[in-house]
Amino acid sequence: MTTSSLKARLASKDIVLAPGVYDALSALVAEQAGFEALYLSGASIAYTRLGRSDIGLTTFTEVQDTLSQITERVRVPVIVDADTGFGNALNTQRTVRGFERAGAAMVQIEDQTFPKRCGHLDGKGVVPVREMVGKLKAALDARQSSETLILARTDALAVEGIDAALERAEAYLATGVDALFIEALRSPEQMDVACARFAHRVPLLANMVEGGKTPIQDANALQAHGFRIAIFPGGTARAVVHTLQGYYGSLHQHRTTQPWRDRMLDFDGLNEVIGTPELMRSGQQYD
Repeated sequence: MTTSSLKARLASKDIVLAPGVYDALSALVAEQAGFEALYLSGASIAYTRLGRSDIGLTTFTEVQDTLSQITERVRVPVIVDADTGFGNALNTQRTVRGFERAGAAMVQIEDQTFPKRCGHLDGKGVVPVREMVGKLKAALDARQSSETLILARTDALAVEGIDAALERAEAYLATGVDALFIEALRSPEQMDVACARFAHRVPLLANMVEGGKTPIQDANALQAHGFRIAIFPGGTARAVVHTLQGYYGSLHQHRTTQPWRDRMLDFDGLNEVIGTPELMRSGQQYD
């Protein structure tokens, strides 16, 4: 599946499972595992590029640079987290144009106040509905192709409650966005309420965060609720950090990688994954 076909893929009732990625290498490995789409979160960029929390520290250019490196390396569609659009409606337009040029298949924009924070952290705030509606209209006007999808996210549930979150989603859908994301639903019952209202009208995204506010369910269960996109955005970074803790701890203790050799690729193994033999053969035609 190419970037331009995510829109067609979402017309199917079968859920799209998109793992979190944070750079070209993680995206390449995810593509090789067979995933149909990838999710680039601002949180994962904050974790990996800055070693910091998801509290609004990442910038438009950092996300755009990361996105362009990923889309240069893989062909599967990338859903990208644009946070709040990095400013007002005009900033949002710049963000959409930049991410579209960088190869985004879908751009996610949320209604948090700035500085935003992870949707599963406490203490969030949301902007007025009218302001967010303006941002979404600006985003839709900014895209050059209708194949570049706009995903509207609301974080209002934690601030204003489920009813207000659903009303916000209704207002956002009325702008003409391509998909909805009601963040941090608290229970299977709330998931059913959201899907009953919207799933027959627009693709809904479910966000699975290990240890977060929403109960973790597998993609099949999420599809049974009515969701058409399932993301596991931060699991990649959490798995990598867990692995690195073990690797670095072993190296520090044993002063060699030998005890870890059965849990890592060797030189040739890594080069096979990243396509070094093919790259070398390609270069030979210019010798």
